[in-house]
Amino acid sequence: LFIHSFCLEVHYLLYIFIAALTFTACEGKGTPEEEAGKAAKKYYDYLLAGKYDKYLDGVSDIDSVSASYREQLLTNAKQYLYRQQDRYGGIRGVRVSHAEIDSARGYARAYLVLGYGDSINERIVVAMVERNGEWKMK
Repeated sequence: LFIHSFCLEVHYLLYIFIAALTFTACEGKGTPEEEAGKAAKKYYDYLLAGKYDKYLDGVSDIDSVSASYREQLLTNAKQYLYRQQDRYGGIRGVRVSHAEIDSARGYARAYLVLGYGDSINERIVVAMVERNGEWKMK
């Protein structure tokens, strides 16, 4: 009886494991529009968190720019956040409004909503391009 009960428990756990794997595999990626929007949000989240290098890694072809130009881009990103802090109380959050694919031009437009400290929301457009299966800022 003990062995039979043990086998039933093992089978039960095996079924749960298979169901979890199936659910995870089916989850997959979203539409190209959703993926472009998520990527744009991710890069802006890095910016807001002060992870400027990760933000810049989200720029298409960033690895082909000189070190001095990359340093200028880092400085610009920092200055942008300081200006937003000074003028509007900072950016408190980012959310994706929607995204559109422009197949004729080969890129996407991700529409993000920036929520500022003074309760104002601003919608911005981030041009995105797919590189090696990953969406990057253009």
